[in-house]
Amino acid sequence: MTDRSTGAPAVEARNLVKTYPGDVTALTGMSLTVEAGTVLGLLGPNGAGKSTTVKILTTLARPDSGTATVAGHDVLRHPDRVRRSIGVVAQRSGADPMATGRENLLLQGRLYGLKGTELAARVDALLDRFDLADAARRPVRGYSGGMQRRLDVALGLVHRPEVLFLDEPTTGLDPEARTAMWDEIARLAGDEGLTILLTTHYLEEADRLAERIAIVDRGRVVVEGTPDELKGELHGDAVHLELRADGDRTVTAGVLDGLPGVRDVQIDGRRVSVRADDGPAAVPALLAALERSGATVAAATVARPSLDDVYLRYAGRRFAEAEADARRSADESDAPVLAAGGTR
Repeated sequence: MTDRSTGAPAVEARNLVKTYPGDVTALTGMSLTVEAGTVLGLLGPNGAGKSTTVKILTTLARPDSGTATVAGHDVLRHPDRVRRSIGVVAQRSGADPMATGRENLLLQGRLYGLKGTELAARVDALLDRFDLADAARRPVRGYSGGMQRRLDVALGLVHRPEVLFLDEPTTGLDPEARTAMWDEIARLAGDEGLTILLTTHYLEEADRLAERIAIVDRGRVVVEGTPDELKGELHGDAVHLELRADGDRTVTAGVLDGLPGVRDVQIDGRRVSVRADDGPAAVPALLAALERSGATVAAATVARPSLDDVYLRYAGRRFAEAEADARRSADESDAPVLAAGGTR
């Protein structure tokens, strides 16, 4: 269990910069703080720099510049101490698929110096806690996706770490398994007081699990706070307008800025989003202003502020658009390159 009495952050990173071969910049000044005994959600689209941050904090990568400490230990000067203090659940399972669930947990415990009755009791407790006791003697290759992820979390907890890193822990899970994992993460934070750094690209996951959220875009934190604080900063209602054609968006610039009670106009493809003191009352005026400018509105919705609205405000684009940009960049980087002579 994490000790909050010292008041020192469990995780602290300052101005981390990381560039990969090919002049690919993953981090551009990443700074974050995780207080002891809390859950920080690092929220951002794929490619935003979340996993690179975790790799540096867990000593699997070195930053080009910047500093970081975990559980009071500098990740560059004392990597061994950091590794003894943390548990890590990576995006891809680290379990041996040919070994049984029990064998995986026993091996993990031995790597951390546990043995004998202490180790056996710890393994039994984790198998029970994660509802894996009945499958303990089966090879992991036969586990469902949800069972594998529960085993991964159990592996990260064998040695009772001070800080647990969960890197996209529910990616690829079906809705039922994802909900079960959410419940388990909430129990870990509540019952055991673990410090947890959770990376995710699921808005609902961050909103539900994290006490504080750091929104990441293009390798840096653009805003940090509790979910309620971040959404509360966006006073009033969010009004979203869907235009009928891409060409219509060119006529909206400046058209809505002067409307009473309307602010924070954002244009993202065919979507126009604004903040309004009274959303339902503002819709007719918005529609009329757009119609006068020649735009045609296909749909209009009014909602209370969401984390997607927070992301739009601070990153300047919607979360889905950022995800799409990341996918396009990944596709382009994986595309075959033809040499001048035409050979691949």
